[in-house]
Amino acid sequence: MNLPIAFEYSSEYFNVRDTLECGQIFRFKHLGDEKYAVYSQDKYAELETVGNKVVVRTTDKDYFWHFFDLDTDYAAKVARISAISSLMQEAAQFGKGIRILNQDLSEMIFSFIISANNNIKRIQLIIERLCNALGRETQYGRAFPTVEDMAAQTVEFYTALGAGYRDKYLLATAQMLLSYDLSTLSMLDSSAARKELLKFMGIGPKVADCIMLFGLRRGDVFPVDTWLKKVYHSYFEQGHKDTEISQYFCNLFGEDAGLCQQYLFYFQRKYRQNI
Repeated sequence: MNLPIAFEYSSEYFNVRDTLECGQIFRFKHLGDEKYAVYSQDKYAELETVGNKVVVRTTDKDYFWHFFDLDTDYAAKVARISAISSLMQEAAQFGKGIRILNQDLSEMIFSFIISANNNIKRIQLIIERLCNALGRETQYGRAFPTVEDMAAQTVEFYTALGAGYRDKYLLATAQMLLSYDLSTLSMLDSSAARKELLKFMGIGPKVADCIMLFGLRRGDVFPVDTWLKKVYHSYFEQGHKDTEISQYFCNLFGEDAGLCQQYLFYFQRKYRQNI
């Protein structure tokens, strides 16, 4: 697509591949070499790393500047996290190009319900089918569907998309959201926001933490999956049960817990498993 250059940004603390492939977003495509396409709601951007800068092409400049969290000083965050321990220094340096995205909350809720006990390729396929079936047509492809359109479907519709046991969760959550003001979550503290999210079908503790980190920008959460359990048992073992690991890391890392989670997750999955 012949999109205008909206802005350029230093690639030192903005690695497009690492940011998109660290598990926080599913609607993106690798276009080859250092080029990626990103979709959010009905918005679209293309990113290319050229030398020491990221070139972003889009007609929604302000949206994607905020989306990629480009007003935040990640150099300061990396320095602060690196001072915690030698492990955190190594993990932060390895993943310092990761930025926590500012994503649409409703899209995050449905995306992470689909993500439960699933792999990334299958998650992306289900979301693509969902958008193709219900999303509004734009010049860049299909938008993410509205809550109203999702709530008007049947369980069988979501079964046909390949959602598996999550089919009833997607419908029930969409119908619940028809009368739920998601903006109220931003006014709650993290503990209260998590309790609210857990009321929705298909949202357990890990999914709730992902939604809060990637959709509500709550840094004081630490989603735990099998990779983070490996990290805990390899480097932090303190005798906690699996259900206590998230709170352990939140206590350890405080407001930087979410970013530390991304650094440790990416470090374990992309680097440590290969050495």
